Amino acid sequence: MDPRLAELLRTILPANRFYARKFAGLPLDDWNALPFTTKDELVASQAAVPPYGELLTYPLERYTRLHQTSGTSGAPLRWLDTPESWDRMLGCWDKMFDVVGVTSADRLLFAFSFGPFLGFWTAFESASRRGCLCLASGGLSSGARLRMLLDNRATVVLCTPTYALHLATFAKEQNVKIDGVRCLIVAGEPGGSIPATRRRIEEAWNARVFDHSGMTEIGPLAIECPANPGGLHILEDDYYAEVVDRQPAPYGARLAAPGEVGELVLTNLGRAGSPLIRYRTGDLVRVDPNPCPCGRKWMRLAGGILGRTDDMIAIRGNNFYPSALENVLRRFAEIVEYRVTIDRQAPLAEMFIEIEASADVARRVADAVRDELMFRADVTVVAAGSLPRFEMKAKRIVIKPPSV
Repeated sequence: MDPRLAELLRTILPANRFYARKFAGLPLDDWNALPFTTKDELVASQAAVPPYGELLTYPLERYTRLHQTSGTSGAPLRWLDTPESWDRMLGCWDKMFDVVGVTSADRLLFAFSFGPFLGFWTAFESASRRGCLCLASGGLSSGARLRMLLDNRATVVLCTPTYALHLATFAKEQNVKIDGVRCLIVAGEPGGSIPATRRRIEEAWNARVFDHSGMTEIGPLAIECPANPGGLHILEDDYYAEVVDRQPAPYGARLAAPGEVGELVLTNLGRAGSPLIRYRTGDLVRVDPNPCPCGRKWMRLAGGILGRTDDMIAIRGNNFYPSALENVLRRFAEIVEYRVTIDRQAPLAEMFIEIEASADVARRVADAVRDELMFRADVTVVAAGSLPRFEMKAKRIVIKPPSV
């Protein structure tokens, strides 16, 4: 067993009641004998022992930060951190800023709401102690954010891929040219590693996009390197990563071979106050079997986060992930925004796509979806500005369940 894992187990047991109960009677020196942790278990623990569940290793007085998940895939989770755990997560961002090349001379605009989810909180504090000028734009309109970006000559922007596109579109509509931004660090959605989406962002901003991945319950965990776009390096100094077969199993699932799609399983090594051991993230990934040109030995996920185990959509016998559809739609520069409705109330599921674009685009989009994803979609053009805009995680797919 990796000595870091053995040290983590010694640190949290038996004080951590969640894992003391979960691992009772199991050989702690055999990593593969330890069961996976699932989000459903964490939700159940917090419901049974509100508000924080039994995952805390230390007395409540040791904890100084609370965040919670966004709840986009179920009930939100509350997550507490000690000062030591928080400092370790700032260190994760130190490593990622080094990879991207952020220095104290940079001026960083944080275009997110600074709500209760972890988001870019750790990035903000890490950049601040690095000596960067940090611009917190939570609660501002897009116009105010644009003015803050320009007035303060921001060089780096941190936001979701959706908001990066929205702010660039807004600037164009206002006849304002964005100058000086050299890179964007995006997270919260798979768009940063979707070729068509990242290409649109880079063209709109004339800047490099760096994808990043993190979760409130795990922490900031992966970053794209400059030498090899379209993938994510796991910070293996801070996380023990496994990619396992997608077939559900309580423990001992087969490891996916390099190049094979599997589910990302993570153990956070530096967050002993609220640890996660063999956590099934639900993220589908593919380990790159080739050495990265950047020279780093960290595990690289080719294509970043490819999808989620729970978001595959079936249409008339064809299975696809939303990221595949986004890659098709984002290739059409005319599409400003879109929304997808999956109607399961008919005998056969139907897909309806609404796009903000010129009328002649609808037919070309329908043809592309048919040719590349192998099913038909009803594509309609709607009025400019009529579809929702998103600052954080976008919710562009609406599913109407079957009629009872």
